[in-house]
Amino acid sequence: MTEPVVRIPDAKVALSTASVYPESTATAFEIAARLGYDGVEVMVWTDPVSQDIEALRRLSDYHGVPVLAVHAPCLLITQRVWSTDPWVKLQRARNAAEKLGASTVVVHPPFRWQRSYARDFVRGVWRMANETDVRFAVENMYPWRYRDREMLAYAPDWDPTNDDYRHFTVDLSHTATARNDALDMVERMGDRLAHVHLADGNGSAKDEHLVPGRGSQPCAEVLERLAANNFSGHVVVEVNTRRAMSAAEREADLAEALAFTRLHLASPTWVPGS
Repeated sequence: MTEPVVRIPDAKVALSTASVYPESTATAFEIAARLGYDGVEVMVWTDPVSQDIEALRRLSDYHGVPVLAVHAPCLLITQRVWSTDPWVKLQRARNAAEKLGASTVVVHPPFRWQRSYARDFVRGVWRMANETDVRFAVENMYPWRYRDREMLAYAPDWDPTNDDYRHFTVDLSHTATARNDALDMVERMGDRLAHVHLADGNGSAKDEHLVPGRGSQPCAEVLERLAANNFSGHVVVEVNTRRAMSAAEREADLAEALAFTRLHLASPTWVPGS
């Protein structure tokens, strides 16, 4: 009998610049280059460098690390970054992606209090997607919980598979916080899954973003399924290293996450006719 071979998909493994917080965007490029990541996803936030296309281009060129994705400034702390108008934020994220050669813009569903934006969000994302080759990949979020209370903070829904989008991002820390089945969500997203935020979690009400393998999420199984399906999007390590006691400890966590991802982003397959 012929021995199985390993199929490794074309997916690139990137480091989110959020993974080095409270260090800078520039530090993320440096670490990504040193550890051997295929690229970075730029989280646009309060660090001025993350908002500056020319500064990002210089970092990318200097370190030889491409920008593979741009995460639009959708967080509570970035409500005033790149305008207070959420559509302007998406337009600027698309412009940054186009100029930096990134294939994907990651976007969260609107907050429920952004009523006008939420009302037109599905149609608006389709409209923008039709104007560019850049993929707008809408990310799964989660209900907000406090003690025994749950608040639905996102609209039209924290689960984007309940609406019609061209592309999705799945975040495995968010599936943990939402306490839903990550493999089932990947299945529902199907061939519209364009982007993965790889992290772990234990189902806490907090969005934990643990190093993969340190929580309860099926991180290995998701990666192996992507490999079996010949996934060609990006897998982005987006973990929380704020508790690292030193730069060396942070880098060790990010090296471990990369090794985990590369190990499991492969699938044994049988040679046809075996």
